This record gives sequence, structure tokens and C-alpha cells, in this order.
Amino acid sequence: MPISRFYDVKRNAAGERFLEVNVTGFTLLRLPLMNKSTAFTLEERRLLGIEGLLPPHVNTIEEQKTRAYERVKAYSEPIEKHIYLRNLQDRNEVLFYALLEDHVEEMLPLLYTPTVGDAVKLFSHIYRFPRGYSVSTDTISRCADSLENVPLEDVRMIVATDSSAILGIGDQGFGGMAISIGKLSLYTGAGGVAPDKTLPVGLDVGTDRETLLNDPLYLGVRHKRLTGEAYDAFIDQFVRDVSARYPKAIIQWEDFSKDTAFRVLERYRKIVPSFNDDIQGTGAVTLAGVLNACKLKNERLSEQTIVIHGAGAGGAGVAWALIEGMKRDGLTDAEARARVLVLDSKGLLMHNRRMEEYKHPFCQDAALLENWQYDKTRAPDLLETVQNAKATVLIGLSGQGGCFSENVVRAVAANCQRPIIFPLSNPTINTEVLPADALRWTDGQAIVATGSPFADVELNGKTYPIGQGNNAFIFPGLGFGSILARATEITDNMVLEAAYALAENTPADSLEAGRVYPRIAGLREASIHVAARVMQRAVLDGVAAEFSLYKKDLVWLEEFARTRFWYPRYLPFKTA
Repeated sequence: MPISRFYDVKRNAAGERFLEVNVTGFTLLRLPLMNKSTAFTLEERRLLGIEGLLPPHVNTIEEQKTRAYERVKAYSEPIEKHIYLRNLQDRNEVLFYALLEDHVEEMLPLLYTPTVGDAVKLFSHIYRFPRGYSVSTDTISRCADSLENVPLEDVRMIVATDSSAILGIGDQGFGGMAISIGKLSLYTGAGGVAPDKTLPVGLDVGTDRETLLNDPLYLGVRHKRLTGEAYDAFIDQFVRDVSARYPKAIIQWEDFSKDTAFRVLERYRKIVPSFNDDIQGTGAVTLAGVLNACKLKNERLSEQTIVIHGAGAGGAGVAWALIEGMKRDGLTDAEARARVLVLDSKGLLMHNRRMEEYKHPFCQDAALLENWQYDKTRAPDLLETVQNAKATVLIGLSGQGGCFSENVVRAVAANCQRPIIFPLSNPTINTEVLPADALRWTDGQAIVATGSPFADVELNGKTYPIGQGNNAFIFPGLGFGSILARATEITDNMVLEAAYALAENTPADSLEAGRVYPRIAGLREASIHVAARVMQRAVLDGVAAEFSLYKKDLVWLEEFARTRFWYPRYLPFKTA
């Protein structure tokens, strides 16, 4: 079966790859996966029927990258840069990824957080070119038929969103498609998954945001969100049809509302290999960062007391991962849960409170708080929890900018010499505390990592690098490794293994500088390590259908991943 209806990748007698195409002329220049633009050779221009349709000079890809980078630099606003880069991706996909390869630290914030939040909100107003697959309440009954319209024949990685809880900006209706597109850009640019193996999906079940429903340019269906049995039937239909069309595909569920996120994950994870990055990816990347912070303190994870402010999908995922990490470090389940305290908007999660079902595993028993000093008529608030629990780690996933006040930060610092403070909420405006403030209030002793990118902090003549706890260190490698293993399920162990792979392969110079995550420039190398460990764990868990991986060590698995990593290089063309 060919990769696409328009072309296939083949090898000649010398083993060199080339594209065999069955579309030529002007149409070929409008297909981003095939278009080399000014880099088509003179021979290819004659062969493909595009001679005379391009400028005479044949560019190298280096020259094209120079021209494209000049255009990026010419724009002043991040959203303008984002729009240009997305347009480039829709014209010439290889060039787009080649540019990303060279400038990943600069481009990542433009394609992903924080700029993607603005792109989501403006999606209907900046829409230019169709990308991915959309199914709505109007078309779900014809899902199987419309999936046949997708020209890709061997999709392996799908990012699907219902857009109900985008970053920290909530329900964004059809605009969430920008998130699916952006995440898959990282699967390719950072995770080695070929772009013709990826498919962004928008699940348009409506929106409850009145400003969208009243916007004459809004591109989604115009009604309130589906709920209950109607919603379940919609997702059921999608899963059945997409699994039939792409039986080897893995699904990443993205930006579902907190209660729906857990329900969808549990409903389908054994039906189709799938995971939720907001829950599991956030948990894994945070666990990796805390493990590295413990290295800097020369302490064990099991010695920490952790307070997590925010009990949505991300907060619950982080609590789960840290509890599992503490259990691996020797604690019992009860001991680990007593050391991980989670707060929502009403205070500390406690068994005597009414709350959503997914929060129950992270509740504390009121009897354990008998000696705490707080108003017993309500749950302890953030400051009271930090003080009474003697927290040494403070993690923010609340979406409430500035909620880590000076009093709260100083309270953590009073409990230990080097407090670990991770304000992880995105976008930047939702960051719980600015890194400069956290360091200033702790006299430079805090170990700080953030969700959004921040510049290094200068304090008292010393430079403090700020690591970014970006899920892009986890999900591309997790997905790539699962694809290579042909995993029939994404197990919890595979997710946890990704965290330990990231922690154990963070470069020594990053740790020596006080940075608990690799530099963004190291994303690809991180993905290789993560993919290898994920494959190894898939074999151990009995979910790897790729039997060539069995009884292979990590060195072999890393090389296996490297040889299958996709790189943005132009291939020669031949006609079918």
C-alpha cells in the first residue's frame, strides 16, 4: 500500500530513497508534502511538467531556509510569526521542518506554547488552508466515508481534540484544531514521526462559548456542546471508524475537559492504543523534573512532601506520577499518598468533601490532619497546607496567574534549604509565580522550572537558568516508541518509563547549571532516549507486536529509533 494517494517512497538498486509520484504539473506544486518549490532541479521540472512555473534559479534547501528565516524575523509579533510558519508548512512541509530543525529553541514557543493559545482563539479568523480531518455533529454519521477522503494511507499517529479545555483558556470550539496541528508538528520535528504518518483531528461537538457562537466568522458548528450519551455515541463512532481506516494508528487525546479526559482515556485505552498528554504527559514530564531537582538537593524523591495546586487533568496526572515514583523509591502506596497533597479551588482534597470522582484517589483523610492549625469548618487553603504539611515541593497547575504569593513561597523555603518550585501553568499569563520572584523570595535557593519558556534570571551577580517542563520532552518519544513497538496498548509503565528516561538522560551540563530539564535544542536526543525505553517497557509489558525488539538491549533500541527517525531532506522524484 502506498503512503499517499499521490506518491510512495521507494528505494533504488543502491538503496537510495526516492519519491515515485502519480501527480504532476501545477497540482503537484499545491501539495505541501511533495512541493520543493524553487529547489526542484531542472530535470525534475521537465519530468514533472512544472518547467516555466517556477523562477529559473534552482535553490538549495539552505538558501530556502535563509529566505524563510528572514521572513520570520521580519515580523514583530509572535502570532504573526506563527501565521507565517503555518503558511510555510501548508506550502512546503519539508522546508518547514528543516527550518524548525535549525531553530527549534526559537520556533517552539511560536508553534506551541505560549503562542498557540492565541492561534487557537483566532483560528477562525486566520484560517488559510485545510489540514487534517474534521468531523462534527453534522457529519459523524458519515465518518467512515469522509475518512476515505483523507489521502494518507498509513497514518500511525493521531492527535484528536474536542477543544473543551485548551491550555488555560477553556472551551475554544473548533479552534482547538490548532492544538492538534501544533502537537503533530512536534511529533515530526522533535519525535521523528514522518509527517505523512500523522493526522490532526478536530472533534467538533459544539461549544458553550457564546462569543464563538455569535461570531459570524466562526468555523465550527453553532450549538451547545454534546453531553452524556449523545457525546459518548459520537466518540464511539469516531473510534470505530478511525480504527477501521487506520488500524495501526495511536491516538493522543488532547485538551478534553477534566472529567471527560479521564473517562475517554479509560473507555478507549484498551480498545485502541491511546493516551492523554494532559494527564499522562504532564505527569511524566513533572516527575522527571522533580527527580532531577532531588539530584541537585542530593535527596531522594521519597523524602519530599509535595503540594500540587490545581486538581484538573494535569494536576491529577502529576499526582499519579509522583505517587508512583515514590512507590518505586520504596514507599508503600499509603505512605506515598500521604506525601502528595492536592488542592483544587476549594482547598485541600479530603475524603469528607464532595468532589468529582477522578479526584478521590488523591484525597487526604481528615484524621491525619488532627494536629494541623487551620479553620476546621473548611478545607485547608494553599498556605495552610504548605505550612502544616511542611512541604518541600510546590507545583502549580491551577491556571491562576500569581497565586504563589510571597507568603506561600517563603513558607516552602522555611521547610527546607532548597525548595522545589514548579509553576507549570500555560500560557505565560497563567504562571503561578514568576521565576525571578521565586528566586528573590528564597535568596536564590529555589530550584525553579516553568511550563512556559522564561529567560534566565540574574540575581545578586549570579545567573539562574530556568528549565522548561515542556511536555514536548515526553509525548513525541512516547508516541514514536509506541509506533516502533507497534504497541497494542499504551500502559502506565510505558508512560512512567518515559519520565525516567528523560530524567536519566538530562545532560550533565544542564544539571550542573541548575537546569532540571534539557535545553529545548535537545528535544530530538531526548525523544530517542524516551522512545527506546518505551519500546523496552512495551516488550516487558507484553504489548509490543514488533517481535524484532524482543531480547534487545537499550543500545540496540536507541540505534533502532535513530535509523527510523524522519529528517527533513528533499528526495529525488520519479514518475510512476
